[in-house]
Amino acid sequence: MSTMESNSKLANSGDAGGSSEQQEQKLSPSGLQIREIPGSYGVRFFSPLRDRLDYFYFQGAEEFFRSRIARHGSATVLRVNMPPGPFISGDPRVVALLDARSFRVLLDDGKVDKADTLDGTYVPSLGFFGGHRPLAFLDAADPRHAPLKRVVIGLAAARMPRHVAPAFGAAFAAMFDAVEAELAAASGCGSVEFNKHNARHMFDFTCAALFGGKPPSEAIGDDAAAMAFKWVALQLHPLASKVFRPWPLEDLLLHNVAFPAFLVRRDYAKLTAYFADVAAGVLDDAEKANNGAAIPRDELLHNLVFLAIFNAYAGFRIFLPHLVKWLARAGPRLHARLADEVRAVFPAGSTTGEAVTLAAVEKMPLVKSVVWEALRMNPPVEFQYGRARRDMVIESHDAAYEVKKGEMLFGYQPLATRDERVFPRGREFVPDRFVVVGGDDDERRRIMLDHVVWSNGPETSAAAEGNKQCPGKDVVVATGRLMVAELFRRYDTFAADVKEMPVESVVTFTSLTRAGAIRGSVKP
Repeated sequence: MSTMESNSKLANSGDAGGSSEQQEQKLSPSGLQIREIPGSYGVRFFSPLRDRLDYFYFQGAEEFFRSRIARHGSATVLRVNMPPGPFISGDPRVVALLDARSFRVLLDDGKVDKADTLDGTYVPSLGFFGGHRPLAFLDAADPRHAPLKRVVIGLAAARMPRHVAPAFGAAFAAMFDAVEAELAAASGCGSVEFNKHNARHMFDFTCAALFGGKPPSEAIGDDAAAMAFKWVALQLHPLASKVFRPWPLEDLLLHNVAFPAFLVRRDYAKLTAYFADVAAGVLDDAEKANNGAAIPRDELLHNLVFLAIFNAYAGFRIFLPHLVKWLARAGPRLHARLADEVRAVFPAGSTTGEAVTLAAVEKMPLVKSVVWEALRMNPPVEFQYGRARRDMVIESHDAAYEVKKGEMLFGYQPLATRDERVFPRGREFVPDRFVVVGGDDDERRRIMLDHVVWSNGPETSAAAEGNKQCPGKDVVVATGRLMVAELFRRYDTFAADVKEMPVESVVTFTSLTRAGAIRGSVKP
């Protein structure tokens, strides 16, 4: 009997957890009733295909899950099929964990194996990565994981104190100089898309922050960011939607055949050559530290390319538009509060050329809260996957469920991080949610931050060689804070239109009001 047939019988039969009467008598360690996992995988091929169309086109991701939660009596642990399904996925069947409590299992490296689960139920060709399996695809127990992650953690720690803030300040100034110039050229009746400027300047920022040297827009050319995005897009196209119309054609082209790596071979060669140059010091230091024995230089190079482009740059392309989106929607009242807080640290008369530092943003509690809240509402990576290492019981808020060794577990993070059993008004953007006022607020904030898990781990934890938490977690948070601080040091307020898209919101500025135009604090 094949593994797939065995799992199918296990998942859809009463034998998976015993009879209904037996399950009613069984309790989890916390005293919750153990129930059979609701939901069904349906008819092979046809049901995964229908679920894919629901997920991408007929419902959208969030409604896809919320409708199934409602269908099964508010149960938040369900059996579902996840895209892309046939013909790319070997097996689309997962156990979905859709609340803050059950989601925690995916953060426990002792309970889940994350080998080859980064993109879910399929794995892109290793040809995209020079024939190597990047760190993000390795389980924490893999012997290559620790030495690779040690290098990445060391790189982030070395670059964070002195390089991230100046690099971001330069990128921000260039980006918003260009935005302002476009708005001015439109004579007050135009608009400027933030995303296109963010895409270009954040690639330069990422490389400057991590490695220094000549930025890719100069070393490779103006199309460097487009090359990087194309490389990422061809890996993730099975998860993309609403890229072009009509949707039946898009579904046929994007979700049925995995694109080969040779389509970006030349672009990737140029990008790899660039990183071989700017990251030469990191590669040399790693060879010296391990006497050339731990990680082959070529493997580490391709890992650094993946880190810079896939992990960091692609993350900023998603995260920063979401952050600006929530600021735009909050409006002038929040903008005034943020401007007051930022200018209390950088008072009237300070020059915009003076760098905003990481130490400075530590003195801005509202700025920090806004960034955490944006990461809670829109985690840059919405899903997490992992295979159960053993038979286990998973607890939601109200029930417990048995899963078997080898079953694929899946978490849709926006439902977990908007869970109103943990976050009051969890589906709303509350800018000062994480501001400590006094009394029990500090403990309340700690509990909530423990459930802000965008980095594949709690916000209260740190990346380590033996876990799968994002090694660039602190850099991402710091960049978000710098974005807010720079924005409201330079502007009193702004207005923007927002178009929600499956991955990144498209933000279009319609006005930017320079500091001083309202308050007289800084001359425009």
